[in-house]
Amino acid sequence: MSDTHQPEDLIRLFARCFESRYQTRLVRGDGEPEYLPADGHWRYNRVIFAHGHYASALHEISHWCIAGARRRQLPDYGYWYCPDGRDAQQQALFEQVEVRPQAIEWHFARAAGSPFHLSLDNLSGETSGQYPRFREAVWQQAQIYLKEGLPARAACFRQALLDHYQRHSSFGPELFTLHSLT
Repeated sequence: MSDTHQPEDLIRLFARCFESRYQTRLVRGDGEPEYLPADGHWRYNRVIFAHGHYASALHEISHWCIAGARRRQLPDYGYWYCPDGRDAQQQALFEQVEVRPQAIEWHFARAAGSPFHLSLDNLSGETSGQYPRFREAVWQQAQIYLKEGLPARAACFRQALLDHYQRHSSFGPELFTLHSLT
């Protein structure tokens, strides 16, 4: 992680954008990423990112930015996570759910000037031949977001990143080419 890209910056930006309106905080976690709604012990909803990793925080924020009000009332937005080791059918379902958040995460990473890498998140499972199709789907979704705009919360956070990292002049469609997507 570079000195420029600190998770604490994301925590502050997220709080500035969303804490009071959505009663939600971005939280550095010690384990796996997770979303937990407020409950009897916690006043705030928590977007928990893994092991203090900057990229994990961007990814978890992207999921939160597209979760609807009903899903934000459920742990992990009501989704069942199938862990590493998925078969081809499970992996295809995983990828369908991941296209939009990874396209948003790509926008966030470019706005911050930080690296972005696609993730099939299935190191010990079946991924043969799926990467090119997934890469194309994420690229296409990123293009749609460039033309039609991001969902409102994602647009707000991308703007906060652009402002914080002063990247307005270097942010544009040329950052979202298929060959630059790794």
